Amino acid sequence: MGTSGAERLRQIVEETDWYNGIVLDAVVPGGAWKRLPRPLQSWLRNYISGTALYLASGFLWCFYIYYLKRNVYFPKDSIPSNRAMYLQIIVAMKAMPWFCVLPTLSEYMVENGWTRCFASVGEVGWPAYFVYLTIYLVIIEFGIYWMHRELHDLKPLYKYLHATHHIHNKQNTLSPFAGLAFHPLDGILQAVPQVIALFLVPTHFTTLVLLMFCEVVWTANVHGCIHGKIWPVMGAGYHTIHHTTYRHNYGHYTIWMDWMFGTLRDPEQEFKKPD
Repeated sequence: MGTSGAERLRQIVEETDWYNGIVLDAVVPGGAWKRLPRPLQSWLRNYISGTALYLASGFLWCFYIYYLKRNVYFPKDSIPSNRAMYLQIIVAMKAMPWFCVLPTLSEYMVENGWTRCFASVGEVGWPAYFVYLTIYLVIIEFGIYWMHRELHDLKPLYKYLHATHHIHNKQNTLSPFAGLAFHPLDGILQAVPQVIALFLVPTHFTTLVLLMFCEVVWTANVHGCIHGKIWPVMGAGYHTIHHTTYRHNYGHYTIWMDWMFGTLRDPEQEFKKPD
């Protein structure tokens, strides 16, 4: 790599300063946020942007599937009640301050050079970038699959953590707002593989930020009960089965880990009518 370690870290710090400016200048008058300790700046930015993205993606997705497309995707009695969605929002909002701790810690470690993050694609070249990105995604698919599966298989973890999320266990209680309706420690545990991967494979920092953005949008989509039918994506049809059987479709973005480890259940087969 042509870029020195110090130059790489400087570029990453400048990038996070730019993100801070975009978010925090809009809500903290007079640049007062610049006097906060750097980790607190990061946490506050993650909290504000995460909350805004969660609510915006949830409301927009609900507006589309429950209002603009009402009676197209769901019969009336399958649409979650306003109360169910409100309770999901409350659970997510209580957990959000804690959810933001892990990305804040990750950013601190990246800025201090403890991970294998790099600042520019030019440091490694496009072929290596795509190889590293593929390896990173495979690692988090594997890690999240097993973390999620153990949250079911280990009874204390399920009872005290994951059961909070599985209160929403059928179509007429699941909504896009259920995507982040987790016990705080549950959500953190499922994100741990994404942090571990930063120490194992070189990762482009900007891509990492974009993936965090996609994560929030994805959780809303996959809990919306509308199956996209795009192989090998773990669409909402697969994830709805997970919420009804509790024993299938633990995967994150794709179905591959469930296929490899024998826990895949296909919604096309699940709801296929006998001849």
